[in-house]
Amino acid sequence: MPTLDWIGKQAVVNHHRQVPYRLVHCDGDLSAGDAQAGNLLVQGDNLQALRALLPYYAGRVKCIYIDPPYNTGNEGWVYNDNVNSPEMRAWLGNVVGKEAEDLSRHDKWLCMMYPRLRLLREFLREDGVIFVSIDDHEIDHLLFLMDEIFGRKNRMGNLIWRRRGTPDSRNVSGISPDHEYLVCYGKTEATRFAGGKRDDTKYSNPDADARGAWMSDNLTGLADAKARPNLHYPVVNPSTGNEYAPHPRRGWAVARDTMDRLIQEDRILWPKSVTGRPRIKRFLEDVTSERTGYSTILSAPNNTEGTRVLNEIFTDKVFPFPKPHRYLAEVIAQVATGPDDLILDSFAGSGTTGHAVLDLNKQDCGNRRFILVEMDEGIASTVTAERLRRVITGYDKGGDAGKPVPGLGGGFRFCRLGVPLFDEFGDIASEVTFPDLAAHIFFAETGVPIPARAQSEFLGVHQGRAVYLLFDAANPGLPREAAGNVLTPDRLARLPAPPEGFDGTRVVYAEGCTVSADRLRGANVVFRQIPYQVEGV
Repeated sequence: MPTLDWIGKQAVVNHHRQVPYRLVHCDGDLSAGDAQAGNLLVQGDNLQALRALLPYYAGRVKCIYIDPPYNTGNEGWVYNDNVNSPEMRAWLGNVVGKEAEDLSRHDKWLCMMYPRLRLLREFLREDGVIFVSIDDHEIDHLLFLMDEIFGRKNRMGNLIWRRRGTPDSRNVSGISPDHEYLVCYGKTEATRFAGGKRDDTKYSNPDADARGAWMSDNLTGLADAKARPNLHYPVVNPSTGNEYAPHPRRGWAVARDTMDRLIQEDRILWPKSVTGRPRIKRFLEDVTSERTGYSTILSAPNNTEGTRVLNEIFTDKVFPFPKPHRYLAEVIAQVATGPDDLILDSFAGSGTTGHAVLDLNKQDCGNRRFILVEMDEGIASTVTAERLRRVITGYDKGGDAGKPVPGLGGGFRFCRLGVPLFDEFGDIASEVTFPDLAAHIFFAETGVPIPARAQSEFLGVHQGRAVYLLFDAANPGLPREAAGNVLTPDRLARLPAPPEGFDGTRVVYAEGCTVSADRLRGANVVFRQIPYQVEGV
């Protein structure tokens, strides 16, 4: 399979694993609505934020939508759209090194996107799906990137969204770029779209057929005589003796034996003249699916609506070219249809994805949840959070409208990234609490999020491993044994028992161990020393 290479690739291929885990702190003043709704808005660099959230949400997200920089070279956007912002230059300098000075605009964009996409894949459920908005500037590079990370076999398709309602005459080529792409990949081949609702009005029963309502459908195929000779044969109407030849470039849709059966069952609609072609009676009772295929051409509002709605919420222009929330709601509803489905957007911008999720829940009484990440501190607090707060509680339209818009309900927590879990010496940072470290250790040991917020040294069970953590962050001055941070023979005997029927290995994380190796083996216990044997130090 063809692969994509660029300057700096080798430096970023495994960078997502080198990003330190950070703490996440909630800010009640910027949160709104029901704090227990399960929705998060995290302010911070999305690479660090994704790494921080991974121990809690890995393998749990049904739908990811991102609207990354399109790399147009436009320096005037709030997001510096050629990936040349001070933050990105600093990141590239640290990760890629001096080689970053020679990077083209496309190299920088690929270096930025690669580790973020690698992390995003780890969040998806096995039946999860990721959507990426993009335009012609990077569509070719993005597809190679997604093929490499998600697998070409998991490419579900490229949807087309018309972003403009009127042609743009400013392009020097004379072509108006009126559309964008929505690239769609599944985590595995298990992902399916819900599709459109079947239109039963196409079926009727004008001849009072005992089998019920039917519709006239095409009976030609899509193969010429050389490619599929078995689909090219004459068909004879047994009542009139008229013979009908197949279309020379298409053939029939079925082989001869199937055609004979359809004729015997009176499922063929014969033309009145010999110049026509037979069609098939498609009965409604034979249609098993309630849904139809989902068109690659999206019937969704264009950017004009996105701008209008945001301007009504704020009574002013606060963010350029926001996507319409109805557009995202339409796409999300195709895959995130379960009552507790989780949606993630790590390029949150003005918060359109969160708005779409809240709107969907209002429409069908759902309980979908969202996680949003926004890098810019000013945008996150004054635009993204404020938009969510207003659509949750309700707002008044500005201008002459002056019409109150009822709230959608729900709520979210506003969070910021804190210090890394481990300091520059590899020790556990002083700000780290027991639940913080427990969540990270359970994920590092098992690869899945901790089942519930840790309340004791027993963290949970996964695939034959019961995980324990001995750590008291509240008494840093006490000797390690007195603080309970050492696995002693007495402490080993007092470990909480795993669930009934468990016969696997107990994995105990602690700062030290005074139990002999023979006794550990006899008790089927594996000791791991913190912080040295904790992944991510």
